[in-house]
Amino acid sequence: MQTNSLWRDIDIETFPSLTKDLTAEVTVIGGGITGITTAYLLVKQGYKVVLLEAGRLLEGTTGYTTAKVTSQHGLIYDYLIRTFGRDKARLYYQANEDALKLIEQIQEELNIDCDFSRQDAYVYSVTDKGKQEIYKEAEAYEKIGINGGIVKNVELPFEVTSAIKIREQAQFHPVKYLHPMVQYLKEHNTPIFENTRASDVEKGELLSVITREGNSVTSNHVVMASHFPFKDFEGMYFSRLHVERSYSIALPTNEVVPEGMYLNAENPKRSLRHYVSEEGEMLLLVGGEGHVSGQKENTKECYEKLQSYSKEYFNTDQVTHRWSSQDLTTLDKVPYIGPVSRNNPRQYTATGFSKWGMTNGTIAAKVISDLIQGSANPYAELFSPLRRPGVEQAKNFALENTDVAKEFVKGKLESRKMEPENLSPGEGAVVRLNGKRAGAYKDETGRVYLVDTTCTHMGCEVNWNKAEQSWDCPCHGSRFTIEGEVIEGPATKPLKELKKEGER
Repeated sequence: MQTNSLWRDIDIETFPSLTKDLTAEVTVIGGGITGITTAYLLVKQGYKVVLLEAGRLLEGTTGYTTAKVTSQHGLIYDYLIRTFGRDKARLYYQANEDALKLIEQIQEELNIDCDFSRQDAYVYSVTDKGKQEIYKEAEAYEKIGINGGIVKNVELPFEVTSAIKIREQAQFHPVKYLHPMVQYLKEHNTPIFENTRASDVEKGELLSVITREGNSVTSNHVVMASHFPFKDFEGMYFSRLHVERSYSIALPTNEVVPEGMYLNAENPKRSLRHYVSEEGEMLLLVGGEGHVSGQKENTKECYEKLQSYSKEYFNTDQVTHRWSSQDLTTLDKVPYIGPVSRNNPRQYTATGFSKWGMTNGTIAAKVISDLIQGSANPYAELFSPLRRPGVEQAKNFALENTDVAKEFVKGKLESRKMEPENLSPGEGAVVRLNGKRAGAYKDETGRVYLVDTTCTHMGCEVNWNKAEQSWDCPCHGSRFTIEGEVIEGPATKPLKELKKEGER
């Protein structure tokens, strides 16, 4: 079964690639919830905006999410109090609650029908250790004043040791929500370009975004809403972000699907919510099985484990949709939203949403649009990428970059003996080609695609992703097609195509 997001069943119009130089007041790079919402808020205020997307709009993480709109980001508030103090932990909660309100406000402004429904959000435990963590989180809820707390009973088909909830959260259909905003931009003469990959930003009196094809957009401000900042050397973002893939499936079921949205406290993660299809069919959405990007080859196992879980507890294993997404986490678990560096205050980034991009991405759009307009925003300091690193950040910096170094060395020393011709149809693998490491994929017709496995970002060796049929970097999460084209950054250049010895 091919990867097929439930949210991408809807056809949305396509837009052309950029083929000439343009000028604007703001260039927004990235066609997901952050980029589209940022553009929408700025255009509403009369700004001239150009929106660039490397692939198709909503084909990134936004189109491959579980689409929970919630301030409950796992068991985070006890951690935030210990790391930042009570006041900043409260600000984080308020920021995400404001994001939820902004989503409702935009729905009303544009009269959007996106299957939005208020739902309580739960974290539950099935072990005594998880129970202890949940009770610590409940104390944090009380200190901050969160609208929720410990609950005695949950509507799950298995025994839990404890659970905690935040009331009046929400779920929705992200593509149905964002598509009317795209229409608004189009109606207000906002240029939108797809299949236009930004590769550089040249600084001067104005900022010029240079595309891989050599065209440019020159503007006063640039917003990198591209998930992983493609210009990641300024600000050292490549060393400050942890990259994970996680998986979701949708299944019809005749069993009772509980109201609310659920996430467990333990690992492996299990995320649950429901969705009613256009035909009125009840679907169960199950997510989880996260792992460091590029460090697991047989990713089909991730889907299989979610399917087995669904069969065990909800008596269904008939998967209609399955999809995965890539998520970034900062060193201290709080997103980086704001200027990329002190020397470059007119270029902004929004990244590190830790799998909670519906609210974090929305508040990022509000913070950045306020900064561009010169308006004060109560959350700008909390999310600033320029914030002083604490003890937690220093520790995680060391751990993250030790892992990157290990993967870099491992890829260079790894020896594979398989030859390209030994692949079965539909199989990809790291092989030996002309005595060197290479990536090979054989399609159903027998054609073999060969690429250099050295990532064009920082030189790590990519690995094969079996379920998604892509080449994934284990260091910083860049992903490439079987032909070597970039799927996901921070890389902006494709893998080099290889030929067998003697071939032209």
